[in-house]
Amino acid sequence: MQLIKGDRGGMLSMSDDSVMMKQVQATHAPDGREVDVAPLLHLVEDILNRATLQVSFVFISVRKKAGQAHAEMEEKNHQISYSIVLDALSYVIDRISCEIAYKALGGADAHGTTMTILETLTSFQWDAKLVMTLAAFALHYGEFWLLAQIYSSNQLAKSMAILKQLPTILEHSGPLKPRFDALNKLIKNILEVTRSVVKFKELPPSYISQDVPALSAAMAHVPAAVYWTVRAIVACANQITLLTTMGHEYALSTTEAWELSSLEHKLTNICDHLKQQLGSCYQHIDDKKNVETFRMLVELFEMTHIDNMKILKALIHARDDPMPIVDGSTKRKVTLEVLRRKNVLLLISDLNISHDELSILEQIYNESRIHTTRLDSQYEVIWIPVVDPSIVWTEAMHKQFETLQSTMPWYTVSHPSVIEKAVVRYIREKWHFRNKAILVVLDPQGRVVSPNAIHMMWIWGSNAFPFTSLREESLWREEAWRLELLVNGIDPMILNWIKDGKYIFLYGGDDVEWVRKFTNTARAVAVASRIPLEMAYVGKSTKKELVRRVLATITVEKLSYFWQDPTMIWFFWTRLESMLFSKIQQGKLDDHDPMMLEIKKLLSYDKEGGWAVLSKGSNIISNGHGNTVLTTLVEYDLWKEEIPVKGFDLAYDDHHKKVHGVTYPCCRFEFPNTAGRIPEGMKCPECHRYMEKYTTFLCCHDEGHPTASPFRGEL
Repeated sequence: MQLIKGDRGGMLSMSDDSVMMKQVQATHAPDGREVDVAPLLHLVEDILNRATLQVSFVFISVRKKAGQAHAEMEEKNHQISYSIVLDALSYVIDRISCEIAYKALGGADAHGTTMTILETLTSFQWDAKLVMTLAAFALHYGEFWLLAQIYSSNQLAKSMAILKQLPTILEHSGPLKPRFDALNKLIKNILEVTRSVVKFKELPPSYISQDVPALSAAMAHVPAAVYWTVRAIVACANQITLLTTMGHEYALSTTEAWELSSLEHKLTNICDHLKQQLGSCYQHIDDKKNVETFRMLVELFEMTHIDNMKILKALIHARDDPMPIVDGSTKRKVTLEVLRRKNVLLLISDLNISHDELSILEQIYNESRIHTTRLDSQYEVIWIPVVDPSIVWTEAMHKQFETLQSTMPWYTVSHPSVIEKAVVRYIREKWHFRNKAILVVLDPQGRVVSPNAIHMMWIWGSNAFPFTSLREESLWREEAWRLELLVNGIDPMILNWIKDGKYIFLYGGDDVEWVRKFTNTARAVAVASRIPLEMAYVGKSTKKELVRRVLATITVEKLSYFWQDPTMIWFFWTRLESMLFSKIQQGKLDDHDPMMLEIKKLLSYDKEGGWAVLSKGSNIISNGHGNTVLTTLVEYDLWKEEIPVKGFDLAYDDHHKKVHGVTYPCCRFEFPNTAGRIPEGMKCPECHRYMEKYTTFLCCHDEGHPTASPFRGEL
């Protein structure tokens, strides 16, 4: 009844409790010899696949052209040597083949024949028993179908086929087709179980032992798997033997049909169980290898090297591909040698890296290529796409990868699969990658000179070469709180205003009414004060749809100058955020640094309505929230009398400070959980108290994709 059910529980109870399985275990007395059965299994698989797969072909073609020759075995890339294995095992295989045929003709029961075979193979390991029995069956089964395929074109084959009654059998192929279909299904399951048993034997002992539950559980069931598979082989051999000896008139009894069907179901369940355990074993091995590779990477980055090749080869696992990267300029695959002893910038991102990021990076990269003799052009970029190893790679993902790769002028890996799981772990744990693009800098010896130079790249472009932390510190020392810091490299128009010494209002926000009132009031104040004023709208870091509406209003009403290219707006805010992240990365987020206080104010104002920065030429006069700035302008009559005495700059700034002192705007910073390094705490740039920390879930539908789970500091 357990065989009829064919369930896993039945198999387990058979394996553990039945007298029959004790008998099977009693036949097992290996003498310690190790037989490499992989070549023999490969040969047997080829025989059975070619014979089994050609059954339907023979039935269809026999009436048209009986015995149409099958194509010869394809040439293999490398010839596997079978001679050593066959020299040692051919006698036993022949003996089993004869034993199976003899028992079938003698009417022996399947269990008895199976036990006889296992006793014959008592000194061999379980995997060898199974493969050798399968090889014995392949001798007989392969001969049957070989003759069926060639007897019409070969006289020797024709004579042998007549002896085996093959022509008569094939003439009545119609009624026999269901029987061969059943044999095909059973043989397929036999092969599946055999492969699984052999794979367990091939598991590397250096990474897995019998102590691992999955392996110990599987090995406990291997004897049952071998028994039932050998018994299925005996059943298949019986069918072929009786068919060739008794002819097409031999009818398949109800009991025999039931046995074939039951064995097929039985082996299906056995195979599913073994594959599940095999998958667990592979996962265990994979985990151990990943831990080993991760540890190797950690040690490798702590060592001193003469060049960067060991590091690059560890990060980009070429496997059998000598050219694992693609040259972005030629779109041809090349070797890692092209990066030897060069400054290499690893552009690490997922497949959702934005068009804006790529556009600005490409612009900076191409500008550096124009003057190849300049020091700041002596670096190469390579894209390292990080894909979650737990996600199944799809055709859509492949197309997305190829689309991104095709747009990049720098080097890229040929496929994300060359970035191993341990490397992904290293990138996430050691370089704090959280899906937002980072730029890790390796010097010509492979040392990490910056864990993330993306902020330097956004702020200073190629001028930040060689992108080291020391260079970053040096560049900050050269900077000051001036308008060029905010707009440099973005818009030459504003730089021209700076050169002309004009008053400039740089402003942003998403409130159309505030923008309209602010620009009109500012223009009226400029006219009344007789100062040359220019205004430039720079949008907002988020809410792109609202920004587009503001831009439409500014255009129609001609309220001020603005940036038509959305990438310029994105770059402005990305540079501002990069200034903050640069300081965080350096561990120098000085709450008393005037420049950083002003940058933090701007970033905070962006989260809470409008804002405006007023400068005269390069010199920034005031940086304020939209409410305080607009109030200051509206109250022009209260401070206009101070202009002749203090000058416009000081008069405006003093009154703005009075307004600001009455109502402190709420300050807020948002750090997406993809940002990598997030500060433990921050002080408010307005009142200098420590801000409270919140967790916020955010979905900006107008962004094209959601920005989820930022950590928010607020006061």
